Amino acid sequence: MRITNQGNLVFCRAAGSTTQTDYNISNTDIVEYFQNHMSEFRQQLLLGQPLKQCHRCYQMDKHGKVSLRKKQLAKVGVVPQHFEKTLVSSTFADEFDYSLHNKGHTTLLPVDWQIDLGNYCNSACIFCTPYDSSRLAKELYNLGFITEQPAKSWTSDPELVDKFIQVLESVPSLEYLHFIGGEPTINPAFKRILDRLHAIGKTEPIVGFTTNLTVYDDALISKLAKFKNVHVGISIETLHRVNDYLRYPIDTKQAICQLDRWIQTASQYNWSLQIRTTPTLFSINYLDELYEYAYQNNVTIEACNFIEDPAFMRPSVLPKSYRLEAAQKLQNWINMYNDDIQDDVLNVRDPNQTRSYLLQDAQSYVHYLQNELDETHRLPDLINYIKELESVRNNCILDYLPEYENFLRSAGY
Repeated sequence: MRITNQGNLVFCRAAGSTTQTDYNISNTDIVEYFQNHMSEFRQQLLLGQPLKQCHRCYQMDKHGKVSLRKKQLAKVGVVPQHFEKTLVSSTFADEFDYSLHNKGHTTLLPVDWQIDLGNYCNSACIFCTPYDSSRLAKELYNLGFITEQPAKSWTSDPELVDKFIQVLESVPSLEYLHFIGGEPTINPAFKRILDRLHAIGKTEPIVGFTTNLTVYDDALISKLAKFKNVHVGISIETLHRVNDYLRYPIDTKQAICQLDRWIQTASQYNWSLQIRTTPTLFSINYLDELYEYAYQNNVTIEACNFIEDPAFMRPSVLPKSYRLEAAQKLQNWINMYNDDIQDDVLNVRDPNQTRSYLLQDAQSYVHYLQNELDETHRLPDLINYIKELESVRNNCILDYLPEYENFLRSAGY
């Protein structure tokens, strides 16, 4: 399940943050939604019919990236390469059968959540959306890119937060709660939910969150340490200084120091840590440096999908020669560690398979760069966007990527 920043209930954690539905925490019983209103999606999947809402996972599968679809199948013992055999032996086989014969209904409760706390954020990443960053929303509104600010987040209403917590409290065996923002570490609702769960002794679910390397809160660390298992997601695009431009207004040198600190903290508490990256056309050529850092520190790099919006930030917007150059750099890095390559690493949390997974993940971007459809027609939109933002940020992409000057100038920069 996912609850979006504006309180919409959607049927999968891989659904986008701007997904619109008729079901909102303000007007819908969450358990009713999960058991009954989601039935149409279950029924389609049980009948082997692809869902248009699942296109992110299908695209990841196409390029060899480990999609959320594959991760969730692995959790219930279903392996795509041996689908029929593993389906009947799955611990959820009876639940699948019940749902199939009851029009997608289930008696289960939602145990795995992605919780979007709102767009309250102290960063304005250039590839982000106003629905996910209040700071970027203000910029885009002032520049005329949007005509109104996103509605207030559901977490700004204490009654809705309490309603959500009560659902979590009522589920006997929660498994996973992943919090994102905005920047969750500065959102009061994050700590409030953690405090309530701890107060009733509900510390068994895995607590995950993604932070942008601008905040290190000792009080939050203490709260998290009360839970049995914590997954820390760290947002950074590259170790190259273009990260300053992409994750404005961060200082990448300071961010790397914070990253090292989080790695030490995760090691101290035996937490799982993943680097969360959103490769764009501006970072893809330096992605190999981030993979090398992760490889040396035995840390996973994980992206939830290939970037969709804004569409003009996709790596596929690069001219073909630039795409192939970036692909070759990544392939050269992969070739350095051929001995660590394994087939189909699905458990991205297994520290014994981290390096194999990194090589597999890097290979998915090689495949993407080599095979994804050309989208250079989006360059004019990109140029217009970055020129407007640069006019208020007083920066310039060519100061970070002078090697991009020819094709950016030719597109009107």
